[in-house]
Order: sequence, then structure tokens, then C-alpha cells
Amino acid sequence: MKLNLDQLRELIQILEESNLTEIEVEQDDERIKLRREPAPVVGVAPTQAVSPVAAAPEAEGTYVTSPFVGTFYRAPSSDADSFVEVGDEFGPGQVLCIVEAMKLMNEIEAEIEGKIVEILVETGKPVEYGDRLFRIETA
Repeated sequence: MKLNLDQLRELIQILEESNLTEIEVEQDDERIKLRREPAPVVGVAPTQAVSPVAAAPEAEGTYVTSPFVGTFYRAPSSDADSFVEVGDEFGPGQVLCIVEAMKLMNEIEAEIEGKIVEILVETGKPVEYGDRLFRIETA
């Protein structure tokens, strides 16, 4: 298998535009593997100024976003207390929630210090990469 430059660029574009962290192509005895670092555990992004005309105005602030596709959980189990509530202050390394992806429970930890202003997702609801989970005030 001989990849030309255009085919290689197409594989790189697929990797960049998807939630994948690795692509492997194998044909006959040849194999090509492309890998990138996974997204950070907790992303913080400023509010975007551009929004559709019909959409409700977005609250200003900083957001904790989902690092991957999965199911959002506010607590470690159905009978346990939530990791955080509105008004709670948190610091780096504190678990904010869990996102289950492919039967793996991934704890989402804070990377910065702040305060929970709003919880944007209900427990048990699916989330996509980049979905906003919490609106926070940074310290």
C-alpha cells in the first residue's frame, strides 16, 4: 500500500475533524497508524459571541466542557451525593462529574480554581465532545 500525499492529508483531516485519537489503516503486510493526543480532561472556553438569531442569549462566563462523547453523571452512583452543586467552590484536581464512555467511568477533574454557577446537563443525559457541562466563575 502506497499512500500519496493527498490520501495522507485526507486521513489527517479525518483525525482532526473527529473525536478519534487514532486511525490505523492496514492493507496486505503494510500498516499506517496516525495518533494524536486526546483532548484535555476539562476544557474551559470563553462564551462565543456568535449565535443563531433564533437561539436564546447565552450566559456570559467560563465553561467546563466534555472531553469526549458519553453519558453525563453528577454523582459516582445513584444513591450518592453529587460531586458538586451550584454555589460550590472547587480547586484543581477536584472531581466535578463523570462521563461514561464505552463502559468506562471517566472522572472529569477541575484544572483550575473556581465556583459552580450553573449545571447545564442532567444526570444520565448523553453529551458530545465540547458540550458545556458547567458554567463557572474562575477564582
